[in-house]
Amino acid sequence: MADRELRVNERIRVREVRLIDESGNQRGIIPTIEALKIARESGLDLVEVAPSANPPVCKILDYGKYKFEQEKKDKESKKKQKQIKLKEIRMQPKIDDHDLDFKTNHIKKFLEAGNKVKVTVRFRGRELAHLDRGEMVLNKVLEHLGDSFNVEKSPHMEGRFMSMILSPKSKK
Repeated sequence: MADRELRVNERIRVREVRLIDESGNQRGIIPTIEALKIARESGLDLVEVAPSANPPVCKILDYGKYKFEQEKKDKESKKKQKQIKLKEIRMQPKIDDHDLDFKTNHIKKFLEAGNKVKVTVRFRGRELAHLDRGEMVLNKVLEHLGDSFNVEKSPHMEGRFMSMILSPKSKK
C-alpha cells in the first residue's frame, strides 16, 4: 500500500465508513464524523485502509507507527532480493592462449559471484571475413569453463560483434 493512497483523519471525505477499532474488532458502518471522534478519544488516527470498498474501510491506529512498520517491512523485503548484474568480457578473434585463460578466469569469478556474463568477440576490419575464428574463441571459452554455467544465449552476430550470454547454474 502506498502512502499517497492512504487518507488520514480529516482527509477522509465520505459520509459513512466501516470502522475497525484498535483491537481489530468491527464496529460496523458508522458516520465518518463519529468514527473520527472515537479515534480522537483513544488518542489515535482514523486511517482509510480499503478506499475502494463500499463503504470504505477505516481503522483506528497510530499512523506514525503504522508508517514506520510498513517502511521496515519494505526494507526487509529488499534485503532478501539479489541483484543480478550483467558483466561483459571483450576479446578479439586473434587472442593469445594466455590472455584467453586470464579472461576465462575472470568469467569464472563473475559466474561464481552469481552474475551473468556476456562474452563478446569484436571484429575489426578484415577480421569480419573470418567469423569462424570468433566462434572458435567462444567455443574455447566454453571448454575452459566446463559445466559450471548455463548458456543463456548461444553465439550470434550483432554488427561487428559476436557474443553469447552465460548465467550461473542454479544452486538448487
